[in-house]
Parts: sequence; C-alpha cells; structure tokens
Amino acid sequence: MLVLDCEVYTDYFLIMFKNIESGRYASYEMFEGQELHRSRVIQLMKEHTTVSFNGLGYDIHIITAALEGWPCDAIKRLSDEIIKSNLPAWQVAKNNRLRVSHDWDHIDVIDVAPGKAGLKIYGGRMGAPKLQDLPIAPDASITPEQRVELRRYCKNDLDTTEALYRQLEPAIKLREQIGAQYGGIDLRSKSDAQIAEAVIKYRLHEYTGRTYKPRKVAVGHECRYEDPKIVSFQSEELQKVFHRILKTGFPVGSNGAVTMPEWLQKQRIKIGQTDYQMGIGGLHSCEKRQSIVAQDNQILADFDVASYYPSIILKLKLAPQSMGNDFLLIYQDIVTERLQAKARGDKLTADTLKIVINGSFGKLGSMYSALYAPELMIQTTITGQLCLLMLIEWVESVGAKVVSANTDGIVVLCDKSREKWLEEVMFDWMLTTSFELERADYRSIHSRDVNNYIAVKPDGKTKRKGVYAEPVLSKNPDFTIVIDAVAAFLSKGALVEYTVRACEDVRKFVAVRQVTGGGLWRGEYLGKAVRFYYSTEVGADECIHYAKNSNKVPRSDGAKPMMDLPDTLPGDVNYVRYIEMAQDALKDMGVN
Repeated sequence: MLVLDCEVYTDYFLIMFKNIESGRYASYEMFEGQELHRSRVIQLMKEHTTVSFNGLGYDIHIITAALEGWPCDAIKRLSDEIIKSNLPAWQVAKNNRLRVSHDWDHIDVIDVAPGKAGLKIYGGRMGAPKLQDLPIAPDASITPEQRVELRRYCKNDLDTTEALYRQLEPAIKLREQIGAQYGGIDLRSKSDAQIAEAVIKYRLHEYTGRTYKPRKVAVGHECRYEDPKIVSFQSEELQKVFHRILKTGFPVGSNGAVTMPEWLQKQRIKIGQTDYQMGIGGLHSCEKRQSIVAQDNQILADFDVASYYPSIILKLKLAPQSMGNDFLLIYQDIVTERLQAKARGDKLTADTLKIVINGSFGKLGSMYSALYAPELMIQTTITGQLCLLMLIEWVESVGAKVVSANTDGIVVLCDKSREKWLEEVMFDWMLTTSFELERADYRSIHSRDVNNYIAVKPDGKTKRKGVYAEPVLSKNPDFTIVIDAVAAFLSKGALVEYTVRACEDVRKFVAVRQVTGGGLWRGEYLGKAVRFYYSTEVGADECIHYAKNSNKVPRSDGAKPMMDLPDTLPGDVNYVRYIEMAQDALKDMGVN
C-alpha cells in the first residue's frame, strides 16, 4: 500500500509515494531536462493500492495527465482549473478528455474523515509532529534548491496522510466488508451518508429492478408539515404554536435545503421555568451558565430517544417520493436486521447497518441524492420537536423539572418521592408515540449553554459536549488542559492549579486554528493551519495576525507558535494563563 501526493508548478511536477509497510519514499519529477519516469509510475499505480487525501478530487486526475505526456505548464493549467472552477474534478477531466485508469486501486480518505477540514488541520487534530504550509507560492518558478524543499514538504504531507489513514483504518475496513456484502461495490472512499445512499439504492434495485436518481425540487417550493396524529398539548400556547405550524409553508432554498420561517425562529416556548427554541436542526432549551448538582433526595437523569429520526420515519411511514413504499420495506428490513444482529452479538452487521440507518437521514436534505425529500426532512424534524415538547409538558405536570433539552433528549431533575410518577409519564409517552426512551443518570451537569456542558456520572466519569469535548478528528484542539482541569474539579474536587501544573503532555497545551489566507507571527509566515500555546516570553499585546489584513487570530494574544511539536513541554509555558482560563470556564458554567 502506497500513500501518494503531487506538487504542481508551471515548470515543475512532483509525484511522491510512501510505502506504508516499509516507510520508504519514492519521488518522480519532471522539469526542464528531466522527463517523468512514466513507466515506473504506471507500474506503481497498477501494482499497489494507493491512498490519498482528496486524490479523487485532484491528484488522480493530475497523475492521469502527467502519464499521458502532458508538459508541466499544461498540468499546471489543469490544476488551476480543478482548484478554481468550482466544478468537480471528474467534470474538469472530462472537459479535457482525460480518463482515469480503471486499473488503479485507490482510496481517498477525505470523505471518510469526520468534520470537513484540510489535511493540515487534521494533522493538528492528530498531534502531528510538524504543521507546514506550501513553502513556495503556487505561481513561482522552481529552482533546483526549491525542488529539495518541495520534496521535504511533500514528504511531510505523506506522513500526515498516512497517520490519518491509520486512524481511519477500522472505518475503511468496515467499508470494505460492507461493499463485499453488497455486490462488491467500492465504498472505501465514501462518507457514512454516501454509504447509506449506496446501500439503500443497491437493495432497492435488487428488489424492484429500478434505478434511482435525484429528484428535482424548484427553488421556493413550499413544503407543508402534516399533523402526525400523535401530538397533543395541554397548554393553550403550545396548541397555538402547533396549529400555526400546520398552516405554515417551509420554502426550499437555492441549495435545496428547507428554510425555517422567521416567526418560528423567533418563537420562544416556555414550559415551567425553562424556555425552548425550535429550529431546522431540532429543539433546544435556552439555558445559560447553569450548574445543577443532584441532592441526596433527588435524581438527575438524561432521557434520550433511541434512534429518534429513523423511528419517526418508520412510525409515520415517510418515504422519498422517488422511491415510494418500497423504500419503507427496505428501511424496515435494515432496522430489524440491525436489532437482530445487535442481540446476537454480530458487531460487524450491527455497525454496518447503523451507518446506513443514521447516514440516510442526512441525505433527505441533499439535492444531489436519490433520497432527496425536503418535505420528509421537515416532517421528521418538526415531529421530533413537537413530541419532545409534549414529553416536557407531561414531565413538568408531575412536579419534575426539565433543566435541558436538545434534539433527541431531555435532562430531568426530580425528587425521588416523585420518581414513580415520572416513570409513569415516560411510559405513557412511549406508549403514545411508539418511541423508546433510554435513561442515563448524572450526579451533576454544568452548562455554558445547551450545546456546551460537562455532566458527571455516578461513577465520577464525565460526559463532555461542545467546546468541552475531548479532542477528536472532527474537533480542533483548544487548550485541552483547561477542560481537563475543569472536569477534574467538577468530578473529583481537584484544584485546577494542580491539574494544570501536573500535566506534562505538550499536546494538551496547544490550540489549532484554521487561518484563512495564512497567519503571521513577528513577520514570519506560519501557514493556513496554525498551532500555538501561551508563553511567558510573549507580551499580552503580541498576537498572531492574519496575513491578508493584519487582524488578530482569535485567542492568540500572548501566544507563541508551535508548528513543530517538541517531545517535552517548553520552559516558558504560561501556567497562570491556563489556570485563569479554567477558573473562567467554571464561572461560565455557573459554578461557584
């Protein structure tokens, strides 16, 4: 298996490979006086599985042109057209009469990776040793010395791509197994939503013999929400909101997405002591700076609806117009198969079908998908929100308090003396709606707002959401030590100063930022992905600037770049700054 990457200039072309097993690199160049070793590149492409970041959207087409004998300047023009035209690479290639070889076995990890980002940002999220932007302007003429520099740069990109591939390898292996189950289709480079669409289309085709294409919906078309016949409210305010929704049109925008009417965006719904807001993405409560600790005579519990949107789709029999009831038969089979696989411990099948079930919902709102059905998107999300509001109203009616709500669940604070009544309400709601609630108990929950909180479980472990979440491939590192210190204080009572000063992991002290146009520090160009930490050697009025307008990069005052990650903590770490940030974070959560 080889990782590949290309660098393209008017008078220079480079394709570099890295062998994942041996760790060795191979470079193939073209410039004046140096022909590309085309036969060797062809051999490598044919005999190995190759891996790239955005290869299907760029590199594969560039390599195709190079192997057809295009000179450097023509390859550069093709490169510019792919980057600047806003057309998909395959369309640009077709316009230029380029056809990618079917003999190449290629995996592109860009859509497999969560949280859309560039390769450098993924490197920052993974704690890559070196973050480096393109060292030479794209329109430059390349000298012999600069060829060496570009090879070093390309090598670093290969290392980052390999690291990303290794993190995504379990997901790619699962995609291989899914593809094998469905007629050998290649799903290795597809996102979860793309897999969902491919599997559903495959199974539908097997069942009906038909092929399915995206449905066209005119811009401005108004989708209507229909009464699902499972929603009822006690309060007059909620009844009015419900009836107004039934009379409201939800227009389709130019991007194919449904837009929320202005009145509904501004509508605040009060139940008990809590305000709620509806939206295209789901219901959410409006709490700020809220810190709740369950007393000995209280329960604090999170009630989530299991597989909420898929359950709504099946309960209301919602099928894309282009697929009809055949979709529901296939979808129900998939849900049933997953539950059976989960029950018998067949993790592979259960995980496979979970991707299909969850990924398919997002495609209802994509105008490029055969599953596109904006009216179903509205029917699903609005029904979910109304049913949650109904549950909240019922819970409050028995003397329990809903302290938070978001999309598919609520957090309830309740005296233990009323727990039996609470359980009866939950059971009645499940009976009425046919949806299933899952319960998780907390000792406490501390929220900056509904999307950003830390909950402490009975065993002392924490659940972190939003800005307080653990660093993952879908989230930039943002001074993780601060959140670790906050979580340790909330769960164990540990002083934030102790947690900060005891940490020796340099990766926990850095933030990674995407800087459009690139960042500058003390006149040095850093690149579009910037990693930095707070230093005692940098003045509070010093910061990293945007190269294009000299504006400050957010939260970079008093920061020093750390583009190359050291093995140990620098001696100038500003511990006091991190401690103060942890204390401020606690205040933002309403913690005294």
